[in-house]
Amino acid sequence: MIAAIEIYNKPDFKYREETFSVLSVNSWELLIKAYWLKQNSNKIKSLYVYEKITKKDGTKGKQERIKLTRSGNPFTHSLEYLGSQLLSQGLLNEAAWQNILAVIEIRDNAVHFYNKSYLFSRRLQEVGSASVKNYVSAIKDWFDEDLTEFNFFLMPLSFVAPPTSVDGVVLSKEEANLVKYIDSADSANDPKERYSVAVNINVTFSRSKVKDALQVQLSGDPGATPIILTEEQIRQKYRLTYDELVKECKKRYSDFKLDKKFFATKKALEADLKYAKMRFLDPGNPKSSKKWFYSEAILHKLDEGYCKRKI
Repeated sequence: MIAAIEIYNKPDFKYREETFSVLSVNSWELLIKAYWLKQNSNKIKSLYVYEKITKKDGTKGKQERIKLTRSGNPFTHSLEYLGSQLLSQGLLNEAAWQNILAVIEIRDNAVHFYNKSYLFSRRLQEVGSASVKNYVSAIKDWFDEDLTEFNFFLMPLSFVAPPTSVDGVVLSKEEANLVKYIDSADSANDPKERYSVAVNINVTFSRSKVKDALQVQLSGDPGATPIILTEEQIRQKYRLTYDELVKECKKRYSDFKLDKKFFATKKALEADLKYAKMRFLDPGNPKSSKKWFYSEAILHKLDEGYCKRKI
């Protein structure tokens, strides 16, 4: 699993999703088999597949023997078989199992088809993040092993950036079927549970003084990478109405007046998204009236032209 994460988290790796899915399924199969052995007194033969012995006349006899691979090694039960058995015995969480099946489906798609759409990458990120989270939880629940010493952090969002321009998301038939399958499995997902089918990934920005914090800047440049904010996030960013801004200014500055200087400064700052945003009072209705809202950053800019009151 660490290998899967390290491959995925490389800054520029063209086959990251496919490689992650293959290694992730491998890690789950080994973990499931280890847990199966624990439940079966460590009897290695409990993992083996048995087959009827073929008689000389070509018919199947009553005796069984261990089925062998092409190299002569014992043929073991598949991940799907062992997982379904543990699930039926109440030893495997349903959401975790649905997530494993989703990763298997992604793995199968990766092995047999070529996937090129952004939607495939995004869904793999959500399913893969849940897979890592579930993996850590399962090892803790099943073997009381703590994996905090390892860096189990998956998939920085910046490494799965959407295309800069696109007319529409075009999926092949195979990709469309895969996404539909994952969506159906994810529909029963409960975000409050310890195990998940998929993890919704949200990005929020907050002011930080940490020296290596990511630098971001609001921009009106149409060529900038778009970040879509919810109405709640917009309201948190632009907290002040015009009346509230004036009230804050009167409290903050000893020489503040509602004059041409203030209105000219305010108008200039309204052109910068860092300080102000014009919003529809009814966001869903483009014909509704508009109103300016201001971020608290505008006060720091106004400090340059006014005298702050002494505390």
